[in-house]
Amino acid sequence: MLGVMLTVSVVIPVLDDAEMLRHCLDALAAQTLLPDSVLVVDNGCTDDSVDVARRAGASVVREPRRGILPATARGFDLATGDILARIDADSRPEPDWLLRVMKHFEGAAQTDAVTGSGRFYGGRPAVQRWGERLYLGGYFRWLGLLLGHPPLYGSNFAIRREMWDRISDRVHRTDPRLHDDLDVSFQLPPDVCVQFDPELTMPVSARPFATVADTARRVGWGFRTIWVNSKEQNLWRRRRAVVRFRQGS
Repeated sequence: MLGVMLTVSVVIPVLDDAEMLRHCLDALAAQTLLPDSVLVVDNGCTDDSVDVARRAGASVVREPRRGILPATARGFDLATGDILARIDADSRPEPDWLLRVMKHFEGAAQTDAVTGSGRFYGGRPAVQRWGERLYLGGYFRWLGLLLGHPPLYGSNFAIRREMWDRISDRVHRTDPRLHDDLDVSFQLPPDVCVQFDPELTMPVSARPFATVADTARRVGWGFRTIWVNSKEQNLWRRRRAVVRFRQGS
């Protein structure tokens, strides 16, 4: 409902990433619009990540099942905000990030989710450009065509609590080899309204491209996420339903 002040929780899954998490939480503390709560999901940390989170004032919950999807789902289940924002431990949100996110929801009651892309830091400049133009560019272009709406990007998206409640029992929260953002994107119903903000760009680490094996693993998880969902739903029929709804709205 417009005119009602919405609350927002930021959910951050973490696994042995204390130093990155410290920078991330510092960036959240510097937001022009502060989150109502920050929930760090401990996915089996053996380093100081949990202590870093608690010292920064974040709540910490544990998800014993290893994997980004189980950790994200656990965080979304327990977060209390009207809006559930999702970033990674290596995300470093600009000061106006959360304000920009919330303007989408407070300015349009029909908006169910908001996402933006990423800007890589660290690593070689050529790797950063590859990640932004080919990896993320390809993700939004080709998955957007397949889904019929922009895919969510795990380091930089937010979803209404009501929408999460509609789909939470359908996400594959027991599979450790699925991308949480893409799996959630596949569970969104045809009447979803996902807003892609080209100016909502999240600085994230380029470390996923540090080696060929790291990159291959992430790409492999993407194809596995598509494959798992294609066994349970006709993706082309799903896309047509989304497109028909958008054309009629």
